[in-house]
Order: sequence, then C-alpha cells, then structure tokens
Amino acid sequence: MNGHSAADQVTFGYPVVLDLHGVRVLVVGAGPVAVRKISGLVIAGADVRVVAPEIDEQLDTAPLRTQIGDLRRRHYETGDLEGVRLVVTATGIEEVDAAVAADARARGIWVNAADQPADCDLILPAIARQGSISVAVSTDGKSPALAANLRDRIASLLTPELAALADDLAAERTAIKAAGGSTEDHDWSARIAAVLDRPSSVSE
Repeated sequence: MNGHSAADQVTFGYPVVLDLHGVRVLVVGAGPVAVRKISGLVIAGADVRVVAPEIDEQLDTAPLRTQIGDLRRRHYETGDLEGVRLVVTATGIEEVDAAVAADARARGIWVNAADQPADCDLILPAIARQGSISVAVSTDGKSPALAANLRDRIASLLTPELAALADDLAAERTAIKAAGGSTEDHDWSARIAAVLDRPSSVSE
C-alpha cells in the first residue's frame, strides 16, 4: 500500500447521471465529434445551442438539425454563454477549445472540452442504452477507444427483456412503497440473474 486512495489517482472520480430536459447547453463546433455530442444531448432532452462557422453535413441535412433550438453559423463569442448551464466545446482547435473552456469556467459554467482533459470539469463517458437502462464507461479520459470497446461488450447484455424487467421492478417498487413497505428487504437478484443468464437468440 502506498497510502493513496483510488480518488487520489482519478481526476474525474464522481460519476453522475444528469437530467438535462430543458437545460440550455452550448456546443461550440459542428464537426463529426461535435455532432456525436449534439446527438447525445438532444436524446437527453437538452435545449442545445450550436455555434460554428461550418456545419458538418451530418448535422446540416439530418433530422437532428430540426431538434437544435439555436444554431449560430459563425465563430464563438463570449455572449454565446448567456443563459447556458453546461458547455461542450469540440472545434478540434486546441487554442479555441481552451479559450471557450476558460470563459465558461470564469462564469462558473461546467465545461467539457473534447480530447483536452485539462480543460474539462467533466468528461463524457461511452454510453450503452436499452430502454430505461443506461451504462456509462469511463477511463478517466485516458483511452476513449478502450471505453468504447468495453461499452460495446456491455451493450450485448442490455436486451429488450432486461429493459422490460427494469420497468416491472420499478412498478413493483412503487407498489411496495405505496403500501408503506420498504424495498430494502426485497431481493430481486434471482429474477435479474434469470434474465441476464438467458441465452441470447441468434438469427441463423
């Protein structure tokens, strides 16, 4: 033992799951990397503002474009931070992303700068989803490729049956609490294991 805890060795050591419905999020940049981040934010229900002088065709012609509340086709200005609660900057230009991050931090706004951990207050993990189940994998910004590979392996476990079980268990928990009971005394591990251990159907 060297006397250091795991927290001493991990920069981004407190994973959270955010409710971004209706939350104004600024994305600076609209290239392929930014488009992936925009897509995730839209899925999460965020009110997305995009600022970029050039727009990737994936964004300019896709249905995703209609879900962006505010698209500004120009270079970033500090005024773009007005009313924003979260910033994602992904221009691919280190100096620009660092400047956006500095502006956001000066205003107390949390920021993610793509591939620049030193300019981040948070990093965005690789995510696998199925229904209400979300699994996020992070390597503390060290290897997005490793995180994505692990995410893809975990995704094979997230079947529609597992998502249906999550909904069933939620309903049961609600009923137990409504009756004045506690869910702490219930053990659902056997039911969960039965679904997880069920062989996946593979098309011939």
